[in-house]
Amino acid sequence: MTQRPLEILDKALNQKPVIVSLKGGREIRGVLQGYDIHMNLVLENAEEETDGAVSKFATLIVRGDNVIYISPSVN
Repeated sequence: MTQRPLEILDKALNQKPVIVSLKGGREIRGVLQGYDIHMNLVLENAEEETDGAVSKFATLIVRGDNVIYISPSVN
């Protein structure tokens, strides 16, 4: 049986990090703690690499209208 996209996100909750691609060419990695139907995301232990420098965040909330895609992280 084919899974719906939100069911797939449920499997990613509190698991390995995900990569979130955002408008403007930004990418953030973190552990998905929660989301809603608008793709608003809550990420724990998030980090973003900008010009070789890594910014780390304990908790990060991403507004859903900025999300292009969410993918499992390859580490």
